[in-house]
Amino acid sequence: MNNNKTVFFAIGVLLVILGAFMLIPFFVQFIYDEKNSTFLSAASVTAFIGILLVLTNLEENRKLNLQQAFLLTTLSWLSIAIFGCIPFLLSNLNLSFVDAFFESMSGITTTGSTIITNLDNAPKSILIWRAILQWLGGIGVIVMAITILPLLNIGGMQLFRMESSDTTEKILPRTREVTLIISVIYLTLTFACGIAYWSAGMNIFDSIAHSMTTIATGGFSTYSNSIGYFQNPKIEIIAIIFIILGSIPFIAYLKFVKGDRKIFLKDTQIKGLIYILITSIFLMFFYLILSNKEYSFLENLRISTFNVVSVLSGTGYVTADFSSWGKFPLVFFLFLMFIGGCAGSTTCGIKIFRFQILGHFIINQIKKLVYPRGVFSIKYNNEKISNTFIYSIITFIFLYFFIFFILAAFLSINGLDFITAISGSASAISNVGPGLGDIIGPNGNFSDLPNFSKLSLSLGMLLGRLELFAVLVLFFPSFWKN
Repeated sequence: MNNNKTVFFAIGVLLVILGAFMLIPFFVQFIYDEKNSTFLSAASVTAFIGILLVLTNLEENRKLNLQQAFLLTTLSWLSIAIFGCIPFLLSNLNLSFVDAFFESMSGITTTGSTIITNLDNAPKSILIWRAILQWLGGIGVIVMAITILPLLNIGGMQLFRMESSDTTEKILPRTREVTLIISVIYLTLTFACGIAYWSAGMNIFDSIAHSMTTIATGGFSTYSNSIGYFQNPKIEIIAIIFIILGSIPFIAYLKFVKGDRKIFLKDTQIKGLIYILITSIFLMFFYLILSNKEYSFLENLRISTFNVVSVLSGTGYVTADFSSWGKFPLVFFLFLMFIGGCAGSTTCGIKIFRFQILGHFIINQIKKLVYPRGVFSIKYNNEKISNTFIYSIITFIFLYFFIFFILAAFLSINGLDFITAISGSASAISNVGPGLGDIIGPNGNFSDLPNFSKLSLSLGMLLGRLELFAVLVLFFPSFWKN
């Protein structure tokens, strides 16, 4: 029972923090003369429940066992999504609970899918709240990926354990220490991004909102046409730079701060990200040239780079309707959705390190066929990889695609066409944002989907953001047995 108290105490603290952040849109309402008490009411309810959970679950020795660590991980994101949807419900957008929950879940998981049809005329307070949700989700993903998931041995994430001696009992104090350093780095990058956007021509409000969703690789914009609204190459270049900075593992930033000045040059995952970006941009660039699109050489390069970076990182910003470019971009971008970015960053997908290790494993298997008596080991960042790690990664990838197909089947059952079902499923579990096709493509949104599809996609977002196992393991009775 003590461990349960710790779980609910931590959730209470998170809700109090969430309630405090709701005061930011409350002040925005004053600035833009939005005459309602949406965010004050939402903040009061959220903070009250949070304080209630804190006061009723006070414990001197706050420790977590393995089961409670999983429970805390899932309940934290679920509770923030639920309370984060209150402002959407109370707003004048006339959203149902399903729509509000979908928008909130999309925000906190940094997915970027939206059901709001006219963002250009939406209240400024709602627009900044969407950005705040993604910004909080981004830093939450980083902290979780560095402090909790490695201890839970999820899909090979134990490779990124900060200290080999860490145990689940050290999660809370270790989280506080790491969160402080990450917060400073995260705030610095956000501030720099905002200044860059403002200097490139955005107004103050748009630069603040977009800086938060750029660093979080979330993709929520203040306009229905996303970054394409501005028609500004400088803004697109800034977005590319800071999306990539948000896609780098924050554990590398931590190591850099602690004195490892060459970490960005020698980290295997960062080098993998660069190789994939260069190759993908090259392919898309030459495809656009060969398909006779009406772009100049530099426009081709910029558009190719922007869309590849946006889709691979899971940001989901758009500047052009790539669904009108032909069949190849649809298949290629679907492929990039699955790859995703780096573990320990704000990005999504299966993650680059898993494909790298899987590639080494396949090569080793081929070598064993050629040299049956040979002994081959796999190393990653100069660390020997055990069979347990490899099996964990293979299991994760298999489960990832299995859930993807199940989710696509749910969407198909609900009457959606093949492209919408497949891309919607991929977009949700990979936390990308826009899908493909006319309904949920770059120029569409998710408002017209049935409620069952929206709830299915919300579950997919949660599963994808929490690396699948952190949620699914809670439904196995054997897991709760000592």
